[in-house]
Amino acid sequence: MLAKCEPGRTTTVSIGEAADLVTSTELKAAGPIPPFDNTAMDGFAIRSADLADAPVTLEMVGTIAAGAIPDISVGQGQAVRIMTGAPMPPGADAVVMVELTTMSEDETSVDVAESVPVGNHIRPTGDDVVEGQVVFPARTHLRPAHLGVCASIGVYDIPVFERPRVGVISTGDELLDGPGPLGVGQIHDSNRHTLLALVNAMGATGVDLGLVPDDEDQIRDAMTQAAANCDAVITSGGVSMGDFDYVKKVLTEIGDMAWMQVAIKPAKPLAFGTVDGTPIFGLPGNPVSSMVSFELFARPGIRKMMGHLEPIPTPVRGIAAADMLRGSDGKTHFARVHATPTNDGNYAASFSGGQGSHQLSAMAAANALAIVPDGDGIRAGEPVDLLLL
Repeated sequence: MLAKCEPGRTTTVSIGEAADLVTSTELKAAGPIPPFDNTAMDGFAIRSADLADAPVTLEMVGTIAAGAIPDISVGQGQAVRIMTGAPMPPGADAVVMVELTTMSEDETSVDVAESVPVGNHIRPTGDDVVEGQVVFPARTHLRPAHLGVCASIGVYDIPVFERPRVGVISTGDELLDGPGPLGVGQIHDSNRHTLLALVNAMGATGVDLGLVPDDEDQIRDAMTQAAANCDAVITSGGVSMGDFDYVKKVLTEIGDMAWMQVAIKPAKPLAFGTVDGTPIFGLPGNPVSSMVSFELFARPGIRKMMGHLEPIPTPVRGIAAADMLRGSDGKTHFARVHATPTNDGNYAASFSGGQGSHQLSAMAAANALAIVPDGDGIRAGEPVDLLLL
């Protein structure tokens, strides 16, 4: 499956559009950060040798604010008032924080209570990043802190992999889109809205392909256009082995598809393949099954298309806060749970509600999937692997 989900086109975007994208090339610093020696504290720039016999009184010779040019020198027995981030004045080799000082009423002198070492509260040039340093290698996932670093090194146009356009389509005469009253046998189309939100939340671009009725020609046209205009397509429903469904019939005809039964619960039925090279994810129709299969199969594929080097999520270890019992059926169960951080850095997890594949409210209350191996289940206090959502 992942072998057919290759990273897409590369482009350059502004820093304001780069969140959650992945760099396509390495980024280097054109200069050092910080670009000059500056103070980490509000206080007084001094010569540390002058404080050897502290407490001492020093002559005040000026003030330097952040952003000011340091046109004052610090000589023997002198001090310059300085604000956080301001450049260090010539002659000074340390900063004493304001809490250790008392300024005279006429502000011509300052009493310093304690001595400080050379370099005290000074952020030297290049302390964070040196000139020419590779700040981020290629394939770096850009989170908010990464964008802050980009801004600090003056990189406002960032080379990245494009956001894949992921089309989401629903089919079925039983589905109703919108708030209108349901007819006999109808249900609201929830999966499409859920899947679009999941796609957008991970940094890809969800494309709403709408609701298509159970008409073979309309489904064929919709799928063909979706494959031509999107980088990947997600459908839900009609993937069970016993189904006779127009989606299955059409995709079998126009695509290179595999129709599978996966030994998991929920989300046992799954389809995957390509139409004219475009990956197609056929997810089950039950709402919870659709979301679980998205997390296990579609999300890793889309992440790889975005350029992520490790597209498959890594479980974290938690503790069952209550029994997670089940019967043996040859499948791995993915239980919907709420995981609460504990004081020891662990997670305590318990069911978030009913575990039926139609019970979407329990999925809404969950923030993790508990991986419950085949067998009798997991008892309270025992370890459990969790996929955080």
